[in-house]
Amino acid sequence: MGRRKAEPLDRAMVLDTGFALLADDGLAGLSMRALADRLGVQAPALYWHFTSKSELIGMMALALYHDARCAPPAGGDWQDWLISYGRALHQKLTGLRDGARLCAMAEPMRSKASLTAPAIAAPLTDRGLDQGFALDAIASVTSLALGWASFEANAPMHALLDGMIDVQRSFERGLAALVTGLAGGVSQNPAG
Repeated sequence: MGRRKAEPLDRAMVLDTGFALLADDGLAGLSMRALADRLGVQAPALYWHFTSKSELIGMMALALYHDARCAPPAGGDWQDWLISYGRALHQKLTGLRDGARLCAMAEPMRSKASLTAPAIAAPLTDRGLDQGFALDAIASVTSLALGWASFEANAPMHALLDGMIDVQRSFERGLAALVTGLAGGVSQNPAG
């Protein structure tokens, strides 16, 4: 075990260190013991901040989704937001070792206010869509980004695809087609 850091341990520090550990050692190397070693503390000290590895993984996934949801620029219509969100999420998931696997296996953090239906749908309901349609659209784009990122993380499959297609261009085409298709079934918010 390393020396304990001088600054007090907090939830953000543990989460940031979890991401660093994931980047270095992958999902297989992400454990509470390895995290404690990296932070220079005993493993039980982490349980003040996360009750389990499952909660840590859930919060890491939530942070990735949050970052992607905050990436789209202000303004634009709901289609612009979805395209920007899809690109940002795909980039987050492919830019972090095992990022897609982490999100695919994460348990939802039900106690978080940011996970209520109105909060998730807000970027699109603020742009005039009704909540149900907005949730469907976000779920569809999330699934596309997560699926493509998982596909790309499979090294043999990625090597095969690279020989046939431009993977990034194919993702972009799929994202554009999905959002265009959603536009055909748009359900506007009567108040929007």
